Amino acid sequence: MSDSTSPLVISAPEPRTLDLIFTLDALKRFRAKYRIVETTADEVAELPADMLAGARYIIGQPPISARTLEQMKALRCVFNVETNLVNNMPYETLFARGIHVVTTGLVFAEPVAELGLAMALNLARDIVDADLAFRQGKELWGGDGNQTARLLSGADVGIIGFGDLGRALNRLLTGFRTRTKVFDPWLPPSILIDNGVDPASLEEVLTSSDFVFVVASVTSENQGFLGADAFARMRRGAAFILLSRAGVVDFPALMAAVKSGHIVAASDVFPEEPLAREHPVRALPGFLRSAHRAGALDIAFKRMGDMVLEDMDLIDRGLPPLRSKRAERETVSRMRSKPVTTN
Repeated sequence: MSDSTSPLVISAPEPRTLDLIFTLDALKRFRAKYRIVETTADEVAELPADMLAGARYIIGQPPISARTLEQMKALRCVFNVETNLVNNMPYETLFARGIHVVTTGLVFAEPVAELGLAMALNLARDIVDADLAFRQGKELWGGDGNQTARLLSGADVGIIGFGDLGRALNRLLTGFRTRTKVFDPWLPPSILIDNGVDPASLEEVLTSSDFVFVVASVTSENQGFLGADAFARMRRGAAFILLSRAGVVDFPALMAAVKSGHIVAASDVFPEEPLAREHPVRALPGFLRSAHRAGALDIAFKRMGDMVLEDMDLIDRGLPPLRSKRAERETVSRMRSKPVTTN
């Protein structure tokens, strides 16, 4: 049990919980080393003044006003375990005071990339529809069942966005010997080249790819930027796989492109979640659906806790956090991805 001299942590990780993000052993070590005040995001500002003044860490992304932050004299780091940065705290003041804001989103890169790969393979080989046909006694055998099939191996692939998720996806695709082009206006070409992909314009990615993976975050600059014109420029029969956030896509235009037969698509994310029962995408042929479950694996959640503990230990010793991803002064205020409400 921690004592009154242990560093103080304000815990408001919703929609996560400490039990979700820590293993039993990690949570035991966490509670032994730190004093933990568990509260809700909306109640952080109402905590007693001595708690605010003594807090070294925050786990969560509660709204923090300039007035509340002024009281938090000992704050060293905000650990955003929801992973979508939202504009609900005075980031400039945090940066000016040397307070770190970090996210644990890296834990989702591999599981989301794996599901994205599975979606691409399904769109290439009609795995789900073929299985459903088999259950109904309507299966097509051999070549008759492969009229629209294609190979991912050696295919032309485009990736839009090249953060942690894009890089994890690219690592998986290397085994398929794909020719991969990447569009990411926030990265210099040398970083892309060092990762074995070709820097490309959005136009090149759309027009020259058999498979297009969208893994870009929503920002103030790119909301809905993939619309009817973008889908029209894609190769006929190409596959469009949406893995990051629906906000970067004009969703009705995406549905129209699929309905017309010009492209096929898959998505793990939707404009509203949960999706209305009557939403037309539920019955749209050529569209593979997943209920925002790509990253929601227990192993990923538990890695969050490990990252938090390792970075707290570094900061306690006067070192910068290295496991979590630090928010950047120049880009944090541009983020517009919706936080999740369901783990």
